[in-house]
Amino acid sequence: MLDYINRTIRLVFGIFLYSVGIFITIKGNIGLMTWDVLHQGLTIHTGITMGEASIAVGFVIVICAFFLGEKIGLGTVLNMLLVGTFLDILLARVGIPKMEDPILGFFMVMTGLVVIAFASYFYMGAGFAAGPRDTIMVLLVKKLNCKVGVARAIVEGTAVTVVWLLGGYAGVGTIISVFGVSIAIQSVFRLMRFDVKAVRQESFADTFAGVKKVIGAVK
Repeated sequence: MLDYINRTIRLVFGIFLYSVGIFITIKGNIGLMTWDVLHQGLTIHTGITMGEASIAVGFVIVICAFFLGEKIGLGTVLNMLLVGTFLDILLARVGIPKMEDPILGFFMVMTGLVVIAFASYFYMGAGFAAGPRDTIMVLLVKKLNCKVGVARAIVEGTAVTVVWLLGGYAGVGTIISVFGVSIAIQSVFRLMRFDVKAVRQESFADTFAGVKKVIGAVK
């Protein structure tokens, strides 16, 4: 049971760190990350918050990932729900001003991307299945047998293309994030010797069966 508790703590910590990374890139003020451009567009047209838009988009991706045969687990759902929730809290409660100097903004964005990369390592390493967007990344790694950085670049590049075709604004920070987050994730995963294909990711059924077995052994 202690193992499940430790893994859950790691999962939630990683998800919170992910939100912190997104928050930092927003405060960089040189253009939102790919997915956040889409989220911002939804907030403008619907009146919902950035966090709520993130949850809505994540839900759609989860459905698509499910039909593509990827595991949907505790990590997938908590990532979908908590990244947006934590982001709204940070935007409302943390009074860090947006950068006016583009050079400082660039360093803010790069810092945020590195934080996101470490966040991905922590929460994906918990083994409760990847979040909505990272699920597509892992799927590409498996199907194309490519490096994780390449897979992430494909995901981000596709997303920014869709956003552009829908009339969304892609700033300098958006273009930087497409390549920057790919390089950051590839570098951090290599530094931490983390292979996404080697981690056994649990579905809800796997986790439930494991917890039930532990409880039964305790009794």
